[in-house]
Amino acid sequence: MKNSAVFGLCYNKVDCFADIFNVSITHQLFEMRVRIAIEKVKEAAARRVDTERLQLQKIALKIHANPEIGLQEVKASGWLTAYLEKKGFTVERGICDMPTAFRASYGKGKPRIAVLAEYDALPGAGHACGHNLICTIALGAAVASKQTVDTYGGTILAIGTPAEEIQGGKITMAKKGAFNDLDTALIVHPETFDLATSNALACQNLYIEFFGKATHASAGPERGINALDAMILSFNAIGALRQHIRSTARIHGIITDGGKAANVVPDHSAAEFIVRAADDTYLDVLEQKVLNCFIGAAQATGARLEYRWDEQRYAAMRSNMTLAQLYADNMKSVGRKVPIPNPGAGAGSTDMGNVSQIAPAIHPMVAIAPRTISIHSPEFAQAAASDAGIQGMVDAAKAVAGMIVDLLASPDTLHKVKEEFSRTS
Repeated sequence: MKNSAVFGLCYNKVDCFADIFNVSITHQLFEMRVRIAIEKVKEAAARRVDTERLQLQKIALKIHANPEIGLQEVKASGWLTAYLEKKGFTVERGICDMPTAFRASYGKGKPRIAVLAEYDALPGAGHACGHNLICTIALGAAVASKQTVDTYGGTILAIGTPAEEIQGGKITMAKKGAFNDLDTALIVHPETFDLATSNALACQNLYIEFFGKATHASAGPERGINALDAMILSFNAIGALRQHIRSTARIHGIITDGGKAANVVPDHSAAEFIVRAADDTYLDVLEQKVLNCFIGAAQATGARLEYRWDEQRYAAMRSNMTLAQLYADNMKSVGRKVPIPNPGAGAGSTDMGNVSQIAPAIHPMVAIAPRTISIHSPEFAQAAASDAGIQGMVDAAKAVAGMIVDLLASPDTLHKVKEEFSRTS
């Protein structure tokens, strides 16, 4: 009787283990089928980018050949929106009271995944920043994601953001709520290297004027108040301040008016400064420290100070490292090994930083030229219309389309993205 009971107990354990084993195998098979299905959707998205390649190239080269500076991108905006409408997107033009801004959408409901387009040129330098490729990367990824939306639901948006270069168009759009309902925001920038996301500093411009009193510099210097001296004292004070600020912060400026004649005490001087910090809180602190340098110079010389902070304040880039890993993983499928940077301070500033404060975002780089070439140079402008530039556009569009599959097909993946965003706020 005891032996039978023991045998029965053992039999029940074996039966239980078998059930667990079968459940485990079933779960593994299910996960494998899901992964296979996801890979098939990604392959279809990549093929769609290849199908659209010639049309995207044509648009990229037309925009490159017709550079338009910020808020004047009439041709570029027209070509981009016409393409999206032809591909079945619903297009809203002139959003946020900006005539060349737009929002194109396909699908409905959540999640809402946005790819952002830039298409303004640099004054006097054309597309030396490669914005003709940024916008066509966004178009390629958006159109390639239509089947993904049909399969998994949600909405894909292509949002046209004008005037990045000199006016920070996304800052205005962010203030007007253009990015409030997004689950993620993605953009890819051409560069001389591949990087899964870039860090950027919070930034604000400061405009300074000193007003003095003109007099003959030799015959009656005691009757003058030298506005240029006030400016030079300010520069020296800022030079001393640099020794005592955080290593990630930056202060730099130029004199835009220093007087008209050497034998006349300057009664006016002007300068433009840029103040940058790794976060908005320290930027607040640094702004006052910088301003104190000018206030002190005014008191020392007797010159009257007038100043103005730019209304457009660039926020620090808040890179979502879960998204960065997805970008790097999807770039592997096109043969690019993309480093993932450590979170932290960057060097430049971008209005994408303001978007990243509202929705999970990344700002990756795709290499289109050798490292020996500098961005914003004539050589980089040539690269933006080269075969390497077009290939970078195609590769990045495929990677972003692959990311969109990951985000729409896997609620867990999107949850990780949003959980990181909440945790790091």
